[in-house]
Amino acid sequence: MGLDLRICPACGELAECPVVTGAVVACAKCGHEWPFRKLPLFALTGPSGAGKSTMGPLLAERFGGDVVVLDQDVLWIDALRDAVTSFRSVWLRMAAMLHQNGRPVVLCGTVAPPEFEPLPERAFFSDIHYLALVGSPSSLRARLRARPAWREWDEERIDEMLEFNDWLRTSAPALGVDLFDTTDVSPAATADHVERWIRARLPR
Repeated sequence: MGLDLRICPACGELAECPVVTGAVVACAKCGHEWPFRKLPLFALTGPSGAGKSTMGPLLAERFGGDVVVLDQDVLWIDALRDAVTSFRSVWLRMAAMLHQNGRPVVLCGTVAPPEFEPLPERAFFSDIHYLALVGSPSSLRARLRARPAWREWDEERIDEMLEFNDWLRTSAPALGVDLFDTTDVSPAATADHVERWIRARLPR
């Protein structure tokens, strides 16, 4: 059995829309069925500047081998920047493959439920839990302005990120997204909160 759950291990067919029932995948071409580990995915989201990247190494240290912590931006390459839906799909496929090793994935990166939930690969997860780190507009603007020049944070791009921050604050309850404001909270205290949030939702 391969790790890419879209590829049938019997006939090699690639499914654009996987057929999943519970924790079993079925090949639409040959009818072969095979079980897989169906685990929750943890999406640590929020606007740039709210602390997602800072959380990555802190969480990796705290969780040890319990979960796999990944930074979404590592695949934000030229080949995928103009195909955002493909970018999201690739990450769900990657997380599902990692889940076959028995450890849930914590994915740190800017994403919202409307970008993950409609995708065919969503069927590979028991749940996707969303926690958004947000901040006050002034704190986010200051943090983004202080970033190195190679990050290319001009005022127009910063304004767009502040709009996303405001949208998250307004839309989170309806989307099922939990919020945590990092404006006046230290990285260690933020990591404490995120760790508790994840551990409360890990499979028993």
